[in-house]
Amino acid sequence: MTEEKSQWKELFETLSVLQWVLTFLFLGLSCIILSVYLMFTSLWPLSALYFMWLVTDWQTPEKGGRRTMFVRKWKVWEHLRDYFPIKLKKTAELSPNKNYILGCHPHGIMSAGAFSCFSTESCGFSELYPGVRSCLAILAGLFRIPLFRDYIMGAGLYPVSKASLTHLLSKSGKGNAVVIVIGGAAESLSSSPGANTVVIKQRKGFVKVALEFGADLVPVYSFGENELFQQVVFTEGSFGRKVQDLFKKLMGFAPCLFVGEKFAILPYRKPVTTVVGCPISVPKRVSPTDEEVDHYHSLYMEALTQLFHEHKVSCGLSELHKLHLI
Repeated sequence: MTEEKSQWKELFETLSVLQWVLTFLFLGLSCIILSVYLMFTSLWPLSALYFMWLVTDWQTPEKGGRRTMFVRKWKVWEHLRDYFPIKLKKTAELSPNKNYILGCHPHGIMSAGAFSCFSTESCGFSELYPGVRSCLAILAGLFRIPLFRDYIMGAGLYPVSKASLTHLLSKSGKGNAVVIVIGGAAESLSSSPGANTVVIKQRKGFVKVALEFGADLVPVYSFGENELFQQVVFTEGSFGRKVQDLFKKLMGFAPCLFVGEKFAILPYRKPVTTVVGCPISVPKRVSPTDEEVDHYHSLYMEALTQLFHEHKVSCGLSELHKLHLI
């Protein structure tokens, strides 16, 4: 009986991860195709009405979205968590009377750790940090895709745009933890098993925003994120890398050639531990100077490096592993 139950559990986990990967890869494009296709069928009034409503709703993602706990608490996210498994580790308290910017590293291929820990309730963020609301900010262009935008807003995802961050950090009260995967598309191109590379040295915009709103900075590292897929990593200057860089410049994200454990797209069953560090106190500066931005950016990089080395062994790495900041 126990064996049968474990087989069902494994099946549910596999199906949960499969839908997540397919959503990541194809749902946005499918929504665009469906919306256009319906315009040329007898159901064209539905599509026309939706687009009319879309015009009036265009700014909603940058004004707090339509977050719902119903989507964030779906059982499917618990099966997704257990597939790897993914764990959220707390190292310090976050006060509900302050706002925060959490910088999450590394990006990996699909940011499984960031999504599970901060865009769903499967890893217990609300229980670990009572009164604090996690807000995962992602590529703003995704919120321009019809239908798809409504789905990701329901999960509590937000555009990583200045207007959106301004709303979350100044017009939504206190206790907001805005999570940004700092390295973005550039960092995903360095994702491969054994790599601990973080694109951070020239990424200072999040520090400036933190100073403008007096939001404390918190480093976050997802150990195991880069182990989930094998990627074909093109060297700098190669034709393949130039194509990826061009695509990233035009579209905002980079096409990665990767392969997983099953069916090519299912990730490896490797544990991911997302460790949330200690907050760095940041003063409020309406117009922060370059020196102030550089100072807190330097403090952030030091804290991130310290977080990595303090927890790397307990999270499955050896003492020999180093964190590479580029």
